[in-house]
Amino acid sequence: MKLFVGSLPYDIVKSELSELFGQFGSVVSAKLIVDPFSGESKGFGFVEMSTRSEGHKAMDGLNGKEYKHRKLVCTEAKPPVKKGQRRR
Repeated sequence: MKLFVGSLPYDIVKSELSELFGQFGSVVSAKLIVDPFSGESKGFGFVEMSTRSEGHKAMDGLNGKEYKHRKLVCTEAKPPVKKGQRRR
């Protein structure tokens, strides 16, 4: 299950994100979105958990919780939008 994680601290690193979600199950992948020009974090990313139940545990455990003075947003990721299409 792929999760969207928003309102992340700007100084978080990928291993820290994996560790944060690892307490709820097996993390398949963790990706931080960075600005292509500056290389700095944009404050959000994606985490893939190995099962839906682990993903739901992570959402329940982290959505709205404070982490490094930021209130996390954790929801199920929506499929990517193809170029020229709009999200509904």
